[in-house]
Amino acid sequence: MAQSKACSPNCNAFKCSKNSVFFRRDSVWCRETDENCSVAKCTYSMCMKRRLLPGGICGETVKRQTVEKDLDADGFASDSIRLKGKALRKLGDQDYY
Repeated sequence: MAQSKACSPNCNAFKCSKNSVFFRRDSVWCRETDENCSVAKCTYSMCMKRRLLPGGICGETVKRQTVEKDLDADGFASDSIRLKGKALRKLGDQDYY
């Protein structure tokens, strides 16, 4: 199974909201901290595709998990719907499936 990868400042979608990142020979440097850019530790790092997860993990490398729900013979889930407020007053104190 493939592991999720850490986000890199070399990515095209990476952006620093302070605009303090610049390229120095073979590394990416931060003007705010005067050291190498660390996506996981920086509060100003962001992804233009909105895929940056907490801990500096790239959301495009994470595999999505799906959850299966059991359906009744009618094709509906077995959980009943609870109504609150105005809808409950209009329809009464009943469970609808």
